[in-house]
Amino acid sequence: MGGGQRRTTQNQTTSSASSSCWSHFWSSALRTKPLGSPLEVAVRTNSGDGLVRRLGMFDLILLGVGASIGAGIFVVTGTVAHDAGPGVTISFILAGVSCVLNALCYAELACRFPAVVGGAYLYTYTAFNELTAFLVFAQLMLDYHIGAASIARSLASYVVTILELFPIFKENIPDWIGHGGQKFLGGAISINVLAPVLLVLLTVILCRGVGESAAVNSFMTATKVIIVIIVIFAGAFEVDTSNWTPFAPDGFKPILTGATVVFFAYVGFDAVANSAEESKRPQRDLPIGIIGSLLICIALYIGVCLVITGMLPYYLLGEDAPLANAFTSKGLKFVSILISVGAVAGLTTTLLVGLYVQSRLYLGLGRDGLLPSVFARVHPRCHTPIHSQVWVGIVAAALAGLFNVHILSHILSVGSLTGYSVVAACVVALRLKDKASSQVSSSTWREGVICLLIVACGGFSAGLCYRFSVSIVFLVVAVVVAILAMGALCFRQVYADLPGFSCPGVPIVPAACIFFNMFLFAQIHHEAWVRFVILCIITVGIYAFYGQYHVDPSSEETIIYHRASGEERLIVKLHH
Repeated sequence: MGGGQRRTTQNQTTSSASSSCWSHFWSSALRTKPLGSPLEVAVRTNSGDGLVRRLGMFDLILLGVGASIGAGIFVVTGTVAHDAGPGVTISFILAGVSCVLNALCYAELACRFPAVVGGAYLYTYTAFNELTAFLVFAQLMLDYHIGAASIARSLASYVVTILELFPIFKENIPDWIGHGGQKFLGGAISINVLAPVLLVLLTVILCRGVGESAAVNSFMTATKVIIVIIVIFAGAFEVDTSNWTPFAPDGFKPILTGATVVFFAYVGFDAVANSAEESKRPQRDLPIGIIGSLLICIALYIGVCLVITGMLPYYLLGEDAPLANAFTSKGLKFVSILISVGAVAGLTTTLLVGLYVQSRLYLGLGRDGLLPSVFARVHPRCHTPIHSQVWVGIVAAALAGLFNVHILSHILSVGSLTGYSVVAACVVALRLKDKASSQVSSSTWREGVICLLIVACGGFSAGLCYRFSVSIVFLVVAVVVAILAMGALCFRQVYADLPGFSCPGVPIVPAACIFFNMFLFAQIHHEAWVRFVILCIITVGIYAFYGQYHVDPSSEETIIYHRASGEERLIVKLHH
């Protein structure tokens, strides 16, 4: 009897402990970070360690352009044109319109939030909960890590191409230095030396300070934009309009599918949102930087598409270097060399900004305790998160130096699509309020979130129906269900008006963003869906065993900022 009672007591204790752990997990996972005011700023004269506010409006625009104009304009145009024909121009327009809608959501939140690092992670933490924010961070970060390694390999290849223009280097540079890499174990390992070296150099520049890295980005971005403009004008004189007929040789479907591919050529504007803590006038300049950089990119992409599809029939365009091939075919080899220089500049800035954004995201999570505090340390003299920056450089260098990361490209973009969708949902969730008060009740908020989920499911279902050519009836049903959910958001909810920049057409514009993003999500490779699920499981595990025990939402975190040129130092206090 005594043994039975002891076993019963032990079982009850175990059950109680298990229930307590589960309860602690959910209470931690569902907590949010209160939204502070952007005006919570006080002057402080004593010294401190923090980031430096040195980025003006022009710097932010160049940051966004630098992050976007890279491989997309020099490679992706030819790849998509092979399927969509001259209609690739429409693909870029559709993707650009979608990104403008997403950028409007980003711009509102960048203006509304205190000017601190975090971007989509910070917005999600405030609008929804801690675990969702951690999941958004993980999905975005894997995209950034693999993307940085892939871009570094492409950059190394272009650098070698330029070096081989000199007789001393021609055919004397082995594969393991730059071109592709030396393959081992059937291609599973692919050694490349130049890509990690380039990553180390850019990491050193970023560690030295935001001023130095912004100067490099501004110079390289200006160089590639000038080259792209020269290419457009030079190619315009070689255009044969008969090459634009037929404009859509295989119909509209390849054009829409192409839009899902080129969508990711625009995704640099979120880098501007992540530079909030180093912006001189974040409330004014961040929305301008986000939207302005995107509009410039749209104009350049459309110009390039019209030129290359007019210079050559779409089926003769090379997939690896379509711009260079088009000009070489017209005997304009000097323009091809210029394009190679522009590609080096473009890929360099894309890589530089990508590494920059990653380190700032790690900095934000290190401050909150979801990652070890070493990521939150800022160098007292350089005012940069050196530990985060070095870690990002090491991960990217290891991937670029040891693996053929191009084979992983089809599992990319999951983070961008899900992150953008959550940001759009944040706009709606943070604007909700009750009809009788300025606050929002739990039932009102819950109904709004359910409607957003229905819109997302409708977009994904419509995307699947389109992808697998399911009966048009199911496609129409999915669209109608999403429209009804949008109607409920419009007529059953009330939304607050905001000072400063605000996204127009709330909730229709954010809901349309979610629908289209999920439609695109349904078009990507099925292995990307597997990656999404596996990474979510791993992220929840990390949060369960580490994150939930190290976040202290009741503590007050003090972050110190500095103005450039010896201006007053600023301090922002965030109350978790």
